[in-house]
Amino acid sequence: MSANQPQPSTKASVTRTVLVVDDSPMDRLLTSTLLQNLGGWNVQTANNGVEALNLVAQSPPDLVLTDLLMPEMDGLELVEALRSNHPLVPVILMTGHGSEDIAIKALRRGAASYVAKKSLARDLAETLDQVMTASKTDRDQRRLIQFQSFLESNFVLENDPTLIPSLVGHLEECLTRMRICEPSGLVLLGVALHEALSNAIFHGNLEVSSELRETEEASYYRLADDRRKQKPWSDRRVYLTARISRVEAVFIIRDEGPGFDPSTLPDPTDPTNLERVSGRGLLLIHTFMDHIEHNEVGNQITMTKRRYAS
Repeated sequence: MSANQPQPSTKASVTRTVLVVDDSPMDRLLTSTLLQNLGGWNVQTANNGVEALNLVAQSPPDLVLTDLLMPEMDGLELVEALRSNHPLVPVILMTGHGSEDIAIKALRRGAASYVAKKSLARDLAETLDQVMTASKTDRDQRRLIQFQSFLESNFVLENDPTLIPSLVGHLEECLTRMRICEPSGLVLLGVALHEALSNAIFHGNLEVSSELRETEEASYYRLADDRRKQKPWSDRRVYLTARISRVEAVFIIRDEGPGFDPSTLPDPTDPTNLERVSGRGLLLIHTFMDHIEHNEVGNQITMTKRRYAS
């Protein structure tokens, strides 16, 4: 992780428990070592989905980090079982070559995010922080029923990514009050909002290409930090409108960058794009939202999430 990148909250003094599920002893060891080096994590391990479910039933962890291709019970089956029996435990997938199709299915069935195995050292900390931030809404508050029928919020943000977690947390509270999402779905929606806001800041206003991050991560964040202080980038803002009813939630995010031609976007649901850094955000957004629209200029995205069937 770049020194210029905001430090993840996973290094906080509070210790959380993560269950690493992988049938490869070497991969389990490597992943566990990465987590221990991050600090703030108590690491448990399981060889497959069956063993993982038994451990979760005994004492639910804060998060499950799982491989996809495993014997007895694979990652997709584990995601489905956890969503049914332990919906408040978020799941992050570890993807590798040959697991693209099953990863797409697992994201649609309830996994909160994914990290390519080849990029664990680079992306794991940020992904853990993102998912834990999205899932930290007080679980007791999720059970409260408010009597509001409609909420609308408008925000104008500077190009400061450290504002995103607080904003996503606020929107999650609004979604909870309106009962748009089941508890596990709330985490997924938070991840999608985080991705869309990050895209608006980094790619929209600051015009930093994700292709640069894929090859030169330090240069990616250094360029973003420089442009936050320089005109015209420093004058640009991100505009968010959230309209939440008992039926659906609509989020409109607009940046002041030059935009792009939306017709040139690759299919974000194509499994071949799974391990591309440039397509990760859109894949998660399209997976977790029900409807996506871009304006013609390409500097505005409208995302709709409909109320889950009760």
